[in-house]
Amino acid sequence: RVLTHRIAHLVDDGVPPSSILAITFTNKAADEMKHRVAALVGPRVKAMWVCTFHAACVRILRAHGDALGYPRSFSIYDQSDAQRLAGYVVRDLGLDAKRFPPRGAQGQISLWKNELVSPEQALTRATNPCERKQAEIYAEYQVRLAKAGAMDFDDLLMNTVRLFREHPEVLAHYQQRFRYILIDEYQDTNHAQYT
Repeated sequence: RVLTHRIAHLVDDGVPPSSILAITFTNKAADEMKHRVAALVGPRVKAMWVCTFHAACVRILRAHGDALGYPRSFSIYDQSDAQRLAGYVVRDLGLDAKRFPPRGAQGQISLWKNELVSPEQALTRATNPCERKQAEIYAEYQVRLAKAGAMDFDDLLMNTVRLFREHPEVLAHYQQRFRYILIDEYQDTNHAQYT
């Protein structure tokens, strides 16, 4: 309610709707926010981005992901696709699937990505053989995603941060476009979302 009324107030004060980015955590919450904003401002809601972090990142990466070497039509791996890929990597590296279960391997990769840790950084930070093997799984997992022209959900955030860091002109474009950024439940953001 607070964010939707804030958005309506901004629009009433003459802020161009296209300069408003409203972010929330779930598709359901984003749909609800969009519905509430539409009830307050009408069809002008269509000019705004009212979506999840991931949906905003997908839009940005579809427009500019080629700067990172991804096709604009990159695939997005869901949780089961990501776990399956991690399982193939564990198997192909000759590792024991009981010691490195695919779900656990993919979970560790997700933790690293949420902290914006690259495969190279994960390997550098490894302090024991088990951590080194996990970092090797991560590195091979990323190689295979790239070969498939795909990203997992965590890549959507991590690659958007990478895009903004490596291509300041893209960052500048979005900084100029979105003058008002409103984030629901901001205190719940992880490091990648915050960045």
